[in-house]
Amino acid sequence: MATKTSGGNAAFHNFHNDYAHIADPNERRRLALAEIDKAPFGWYHIRAVVVAGIGFFTDAYDIFAINLVTGMLGVVYWHNAKKKPGTIPSSSDTAIKVATSGGTVIGQLGFGYLADVVGRKRMYGLELIIIIFATLAQSLSAASPAISIVGLIIFWRVIMGIGIGGDYPLSSIITSEFATTKWRGAMMGAVFAMQGIGQFAAAIMALIVSAGFRESLQTSKNAANCGGVCGLAVDKMWRIIIGFGAVPGCIALYYRLTIPETPRYTFDVARDVEKAGEDTKAYIQGRAEGHPDEITRHQAFQNSAQHLDTPKASWKDFIHHYGQWKNGKILLGTAGSWFFLDVAFYGLGLNNTIILTAIGYVGGSNMYQVFHNQAVGNLIIVCAGAIPGYWVTVALVDTVGRKPIQMMGFIVLTIIFCIIGFAYHRLGQKGLLALYVLAQFFFNFGPNATTFIVPGECFPTRYRSTSHGFSAASGKVGAIIAQCVFGPLRTRGGVPGNESPWLNHVMQIFALFMLVGCFTTLLIPETKRKTLEELAGEVPGTANYDPVSAGHHGGHKMSGDGSATGSGEKVDASDRV
Repeated sequence: MATKTSGGNAAFHNFHNDYAHIADPNERRRLALAEIDKAPFGWYHIRAVVVAGIGFFTDAYDIFAINLVTGMLGVVYWHNAKKKPGTIPSSSDTAIKVATSGGTVIGQLGFGYLADVVGRKRMYGLELIIIIFATLAQSLSAASPAISIVGLIIFWRVIMGIGIGGDYPLSSIITSEFATTKWRGAMMGAVFAMQGIGQFAAAIMALIVSAGFRESLQTSKNAANCGGVCGLAVDKMWRIIIGFGAVPGCIALYYRLTIPETPRYTFDVARDVEKAGEDTKAYIQGRAEGHPDEITRHQAFQNSAQHLDTPKASWKDFIHHYGQWKNGKILLGTAGSWFFLDVAFYGLGLNNTIILTAIGYVGGSNMYQVFHNQAVGNLIIVCAGAIPGYWVTVALVDTVGRKPIQMMGFIVLTIIFCIIGFAYHRLGQKGLLALYVLAQFFFNFGPNATTFIVPGECFPTRYRSTSHGFSAASGKVGAIIAQCVFGPLRTRGGVPGNESPWLNHVMQIFALFMLVGCFTTLLIPETKRKTLEELAGEVPGTANYDPVSAGHHGGHKMSGDGSATGSGEKVDASDRV
């Protein structure tokens, strides 16, 4: 029997004592996790969303800001170029942008795996430290005879990308494992929706610095003539825009480093029942972590290590788990959907210049107007489709469901890309603009949000972070393909007045990717209003129940009062695969 703890009042209920008298670790686990699943939505849920969301705000800011900064780098470092003075070469522009995605793939796979091995808490905050350090390093970089500015920025953006990649699985699963079942989708969606706010903030920052250096920028009519005070101003501008990305990360860092370990990880992977119970109570009360009596904790650990039903993580168990089609198809569905989505999502973003031209926010009579129009145009694009789409998902994901939203999004996007691709030359600028805004809306009220949410819910705790990281990395591979393959293909054979002759064919290819996304969506389960344990197949009597995943295949099950039923034989760890 576990020792009861002191504390608890009307504001902070002592959940630990509700099940401290129960000796069986499986029943204590069930009751403790039920408290998290059924907890009324409170400020501690809001805190979890904000702490995770600020990370995604920073991620989106850093990724989106480079689209505004590369033009400034061209003014500063290619001012005296023989060909297109004041313009960054397209190869350098692509390399800088792809570097982030390359680092992100590494971070998603690496941090995803490590969060399952050493714990969510130990890794959470480390990725933000990497982002902050690499962001500041970028803003302080300068060319030298030995290395170019492009090489330096690529290096630091790969490092920054590793941190950004780590944020995907960590923020998703930590929010998921702390969330109440009823509003889990909305909480995870709200974290992801901070990407839209981050994009908005990057454009606002560009607008602010443009206004701040207005007089200097007005001294030059175009990029080729932007030297002297104009060139100095632009050099300061891009450093301020990039460097500001470290500020929100610094604010969130303390809260990430002090967040408690998720009780699900402590129960299922660390197998520390006493600590998990105390951490459950600590989370509800807003403390960093629980502090159980160490003697009781050691005794409980020795007992639970042998009697907890949930299988232990191992490579053998991993291969066995995903070797079954019913489990492997889910990973294929989440990874495949994210891959096909990001090819089109990032590919469409390459056409922002065309959309900015359509709404009249390209160029100007001097450099101030050029940068001002670029910032305002991007603000309009973000506000018109992206931000509304994110928050409509947050509002509806727990009522409509993840799978219907994702399927609807892929179907609508297939239609939109077909129209753009096959009727491109008859649309006109206004028609193209309308379809672009609709596509941005249904990306975010659709698969862009749900591909982040579902992998954080549908896998067992012991492999949840690894599986989410693999799914997210698949998406970033799609983004790299979009930037490296479809970007150059779009401009193949381009001439002045028709810089993107292959654009309509690229849109047709994207329509095919969206259609295939509809089929990968069929492989994922609906996770709405289901507990994480039910989705992992650990709850007897539910449609997903799998005795092997639950560790019940040896006949050892628990009754409601915590007593053993069935054969009562102890299941050895080696038998759980």
